[in-house]
Amino acid sequence: MTHAAHPLKLVFCGTPQFAVPTLEALLDAGHEIALVISQPDRPVGRGHELTAPPVKQTALAAGLEVTQPEKIRKNEQFHARLEAIAPDAIVVVAYGRIVPPWMLALPRLGCINLHASLLPKYRGAAPIQWAVAMGELVTGNTTMLLEEGLDTGPILLQQTLAIGPGQTAADLFPVLARDGAPLVAETLARLAEGSIQPQTQNHERATHAPLLDREDGRMDFAARTATDLYNRWRGFQPWPGAFTALHSKKFIVHRMAAVDGSEAERLGAADPGSVRTENHRMFAACAGNTWIELIEVQLEGKRRLHAREFLRGNPLAADARLG
Repeated sequence: MTHAAHPLKLVFCGTPQFAVPTLEALLDAGHEIALVISQPDRPVGRGHELTAPPVKQTALAAGLEVTQPEKIRKNEQFHARLEAIAPDAIVVVAYGRIVPPWMLALPRLGCINLHASLLPKYRGAAPIQWAVAMGELVTGNTTMLLEEGLDTGPILLQQTLAIGPGQTAADLFPVLARDGAPLVAETLARLAEGSIQPQTQNHERATHAPLLDREDGRMDFAARTATDLYNRWRGFQPWPGAFTALHSKKFIVHRMAAVDGSEAERLGAADPGSVRTENHRMFAACAGNTWIELIEVQLEGKRRLHAREFLRGNPLAADARLG
């Protein structure tokens, strides 16, 4: 990346891996990162080992100063530190905290946020997941000026990205992170030279992407078609995935596919949640006379198996049901 024509003094707020490419791009562009703000270290994995977030690890490796305040809204010491830095802009990428009004008002160019959707669609904490779960064919990144509302601020720049029919949210995360980094660098360059006109969002067209809940992964065969369930499974990777119940035990579906028209016609009509097995394959009836094939499954307490192996060890009765 070429060095910025107008190097800026920046404060960078970010926590997970998604934010790392942007931090690296801003360093490559020659901006001064006066301070990196990240969430506190958290216990990770089975050993609950206290682990620094990816942004902190990247910042320390680059010799940057890092702070990880538990609270930022009413933190006088933190407030004074940022005022002393007097940054030109504060860049916020997946920080995970609401930026308070005093912080929004501090930098002369504002607080610039990278949001992984085409705003005003999918405002909220899980835009990538919900775009896939709702069957969107296109998503993208938006840079915006932060204001007090949730993802409601004026749009600066946008870029689009096609969502492939088999792509999951987990597949899209690194692509959107990589593509968003130069978008933030371009946004800062154009703000510095005054060649960008913030566009007010059309709030009437807004949709929401709330934080995911474990129950979002529960498969509702009566209310959703096979395509709906497949899209939700793609969107909710790696968590909460897709699950239902079999014989009163949790039944996780690790891989699935919506059954196409001719095969669905052959399977015929059945009550949603009914299971049909044939030729070592496993199908479940969904809303709208549609069928989904359960390709890789896991019964509570057991290991993950291809449907063929699962059926070999767990032959299902003709009246078996899911849910």
